[in-house]
Amino acid sequence: MRITEHPILDFKRGEEVTFFYDGQELKGFEGETIAAALHAVGVRVLGHSQTMHRPRGLFCAIGNCSSCLMVVNGEPNVRICVEKLKSGMRVETQQGKGCLK
Repeated sequence: MRITEHPILDFKRGEEVTFFYDGQELKGFEGETIAAALHAVGVRVLGHSQTMHRPRGLFCAIGNCSSCLMVVNGEPNVRICVEKLKSGMRVETQQGKGCLK
């Protein structure tokens, strides 16, 4: 689900690119946030709380909270709500606090 028209805002979409989420090949637009690309294809759960293991979705969308931390191209703890999508990115659901491989 993407907003395609808005009475005030103008959406300039980048080129359509392929990226990978948990091994699955997906499409998004270069320059949009990773979170926006995942939301557009129906991914609503971005992780789980460490203690209670409850699902977490997009919360603040400005990089202040820790609800959207994922592993991007092998780097843990990336806030995907502010990280821009690029062609070929590998995005993985982060388990726990994340660790470097």
